[in-house]
Amino acid sequence: MNICAPFAGIVRYHVAAGQAVEAGQVIATVEATKLESPVATPGPGVVTSLAHADFDDVHGGDVLAVVGALEAGAA
Repeated sequence: MNICAPFAGIVRYHVAAGQAVEAGQVIATVEATKLESPVATPGPGVVTSLAHADFDDVHGGDVLAVVGALEAGAA
């Protein structure tokens, strides 16, 4: 699943590629003019890639990360 930026701003990640995440876990924060928005995963999985570097400028709707399904037996 693609995790996208809610609005334009600067992204800061709280996870790394390859890390397992739980439903609702905050994986990044997008900040713009003193407004911060946590970006959470809708379901469990593994972060397969991060689309930007920390502190990159992003636009609303830009893909921030891709979260894939957990493999069988992984927790």
